[in-house]
Amino acid sequence: MIVNHLLLKLKDRSPKHIEQVQTVLLSMRGKIDVLLDVQAEANIRPGPSAYDLILITKFASLEDMDEYLIHPAHQDVAKLIGTVLETQASVCCSI
Repeated sequence: MIVNHLLLKLKDRSPKHIEQVQTVLLSMRGKIDVLLDVQAEANIRPGPSAYDLILITKFASLEDMDEYLIHPAHQDVAKLIGTVLETQASVCCSI
């Protein structure tokens, strides 16, 4: 199984905006067949160097993750996230 962890730091770091972005991320649930699981969790210990959200996605294979990345539902979310994102970091691992 492939698990991708994406840390997101937003331009607007208000709790309301973080919750709105979390909802957008979770909107992919059930729309992409190769996406086995999706979680979007808000950071409960914010600070200047902290990230605001973590997106955790799970796939059966790297090929499935590649398919997810080009899926229209993911592309729509990625475009929106790109407009509100200050920075991101990613760790992809096999478990």
